[in-house]
Amino acid sequence: MVKITAAEVNKLRKSTGAGMMDCKKALVEAEGDFEKAVEILRKKGQKIAAKRADRDSSEGAVIAKVNNDATKGVIISLNCETDFVAKNDAFVDLAHELAQIALETSTKEDFLQAQINGISVQEKLLEQTGVIGEKIEIGAYKTLSASFVGSYIHAGNKIAVLTGLSDNTDGAAQVAKDVAMQAAAMNPIALDEKGVDQSVIDKEIEIAKDQLRQEGKPEEMLDRIAQGKLKRFFKDNTLVNQDFIKDSKQSVSQYVKSIGDLSIVSFERVSLV
Repeated sequence: MVKITAAEVNKLRKSTGAGMMDCKKALVEAEGDFEKAVEILRKKGQKIAAKRADRDSSEGAVIAKVNNDATKGVIISLNCETDFVAKNDAFVDLAHELAQIALETSTKEDFLQAQINGISVQEKLLEQTGVIGEKIEIGAYKTLSASFVGSYIHAGNKIAVLTGLSDNTDGAAQVAKDVAMQAAAMNPIALDEKGVDQSVIDKEIEIAKDQLRQEGKPEEMLDRIAQGKLKRFFKDNTLVNQDFIKDSKQSVSQYVKSIGDLSIVSFERVSLV
């Protein structure tokens, strides 16, 4: 039998994140061959992944990253099965590492094939499935580009937001963060009225009319009153029209304009709650 040293076990542990005993067993099986041991651990992950393919991976960590010149951002969610794993420091660190890699890609498919420590992201997920013993996968993958991009990750890594502004001016960083916090807290369905799907608008009008009929309002008044209710719906549910959470006397749009010649051009929000 090939003698396996503690240093070799530790090297494999640092490379894969697997437990000490799993690393030792893999090295023994591989007769000391480091690369073969890594492959053994990866195959273990594949077996566990196959067994847990139908499991719900609704827990995890949502991470937002922005590039150095603040013109592009990405949000990914690294999903797992339990909140216990999601809160583990090593799991969150991996989510941050993967999000940094995701910044250099433009599609989820490219991201999954990108390299991390000599293997693809997809292979890393399988490896970690073997290490952790839970289904591990990438859930959300969102990118955003603008003249200035800001980000916000809500406490607990359950919600992350990117906001895109029309210009990179003084105060843009604070505005982008404030707007991202707004979106995290108030969960708007669209940036403005134009971004709301027509089917949603039609449904809201019909709901309003039904309520008005039950209140005994005349049929000829329903369209006009329903349009008023629709405006309220837009105010409550579109980002630029919502009351600003830090100062409810102004809308989000008014707050942004008060800082300078700025506007919000886009946002992305991912939540696991």
